[in-house]
Amino acid sequence: MQISSRFTVALHIFTCVDTFKDEHKVTSDFLAASINTNPVIIRKILTQLKNAGLINVIRGTGGIELTRDLKDITLYDVYQAIEPLEDGDLFRFHESPNPECPVGRNIHSLLDDKLKNIQEAMESEMKKYTLNDLRTGMQELLAKEA
Repeated sequence: MQISSRFTVALHIFTCVDTFKDEHKVTSDFLAASINTNPVIIRKILTQLKNAGLINVIRGTGGIELTRDLKDITLYDVYQAIEPLEDGDLFRFHESPNPECPVGRNIHSLLDDKLKNIQEAMESEMKKYTLNDLRTGMQELLAKEA
């Protein structure tokens, strides 16, 4: 199991929007250049973020605006927008363990609660960090470069 790069690309998008909002029109082409990927991929991620109510995309003149303050958007919010979970479960269980096998018959009882606890711990950690934390971190990094 691995979270796709779309999650970190989405975080990159938010950081670019915040960093460059006063200097540049932040478009999918602009973001693609920063992320070093195809603008089509950026547009797909922007659509997911828009559908989740995290951004508005301004057509024509271009640009992206946030629908909430950075301190009100957690990494978990972005994760939920980009990596929707099938049935709400992070771990996908193999379909049909053999009930005739003692391991197959008991594997769900053995793992279900543990896997749920792991998912809840990860989600809880993601809820601790906001996009404002990324802003602060970026500002600190840029100040060191100056």
